[in-house]
Amino acid sequence: MPRGLRLNEGKLSKALKGQYWRDGYLFPIDVMDAGEAAAHRAELEQIERDWLGADLPHPLNMYKRTNAHCVMPLAARLATDPRVLDVVEAVLGPDLMVWSAEFFIKEPGTRHVVGMHQDLTYWGMGETSDQVTAWIALSPSTRASGCMDFVAGSHKNPILPHNDTFSDTNLLSRGQEVAVEIDEADKTRIELRPGQMSLHHGLTIHGSGPNSSEDRRIGIAIRYLNPNARQIVANRDFAIMARGADMQGNFIHYAPPARNFEPGSVALYDRILEAQRQALAEGIDSGALYGAHKDITG
Repeated sequence: MPRGLRLNEGKLSKALKGQYWRDGYLFPIDVMDAGEAAAHRAELEQIERDWLGADLPHPLNMYKRTNAHCVMPLAARLATDPRVLDVVEAVLGPDLMVWSAEFFIKEPGTRHVVGMHQDLTYWGMGETSDQVTAWIALSPSTRASGCMDFVAGSHKNPILPHNDTFSDTNLLSRGQEVAVEIDEADKTRIELRPGQMSLHHGLTIHGSGPNSSEDRRIGIAIRYLNPNARQIVANRDFAIMARGADMQGNFIHYAPPARNFEPGSVALYDRILEAQRQALAEGIDSGALYGAHKDITG
């Protein structure tokens, strides 16, 4: 796997910032060492053991895969880590909000994939550039384990037509896939060591293959916004203020959780879910959206 990009005191240089806007993605970026990444992974897997059988309103997998930062301090800490924010700031500016954080986990030897898609298709925010996704590896993300694939320059397209497959092997909520043929030669394999991250634009076409390795492929995808972003489909939307100030007021702000699945955070989670459902489920039956797919993490 390639070495991490050379940062300037933990921040992106002008050249690397230009590379991001040229390609629609940037990797690999070192944000923590392998030992720290392993500790975060151990904490996540302890949460899985402790809470799998708990009497929660939704299955544990749903909380891991949707807005984990609302109910899990681990996700919120990773999303607000200053080392991550220092890099994201070069793309979005000094005022940063966390819109969502979700653990993408593929179990070893499973067929689950992420279809090639553009994130902004279903977020209800239009074709904005006031957002970026940081994807942090907590285990090796390799071609064998099902690392992400990006299509360089594809963020310069508008939102393209997508098909909703609702496939049992597609990790996305609607099994969505972009309705254009993607040549394998146009894909860049985003291999990351534990503790490294990638950035990608919400219009960048990307996806990932199955995990044929003997280890879990664990990563956290954190969706950042600056205050210029706004929700144009749902009636309201929520975010955690991570750095700077929000002078626009387009989102309802809330504090990160103090403990795992505390009652107030669990109740807030459902309010956020209901608001985001209006955008994500536009044009389909919401029961289909939050039915079988909510339990898939592999």
